[in-house]
Amino acid sequence: MPARSLQVDGHKWDIHPSGYITQYTQDEYALIFSRGAGKEREVRVTRYSPQGTRSREQAFAELSDAQLKELFEQSQPSFTSPEAGYER
Repeated sequence: MPARSLQVDGHKWDIHPSGYITQYTQDEYALIFSRGAGKEREVRVTRYSPQGTRSREQAFAELSDAQLKELFEQSQPSFTSPEAGYER
């Protein structure tokens, strides 16, 4: 699935859906926001419930940039999330 990009506070974040499936299967999906590479790489994760389509790919495509920014603002560092392997 193609990733999307978003500018937040002058930084480019790449966004893609997580492959991690929760017990809520199609009612809740995770998004992974990442920037940088190597030791400088920063990863943040958030979950959301799609309002329209239940397909993960379609729901991701339907999110506007404003919605993605709002989800980014709700995201948490990777070490708090099973989707990111609880890694710093």
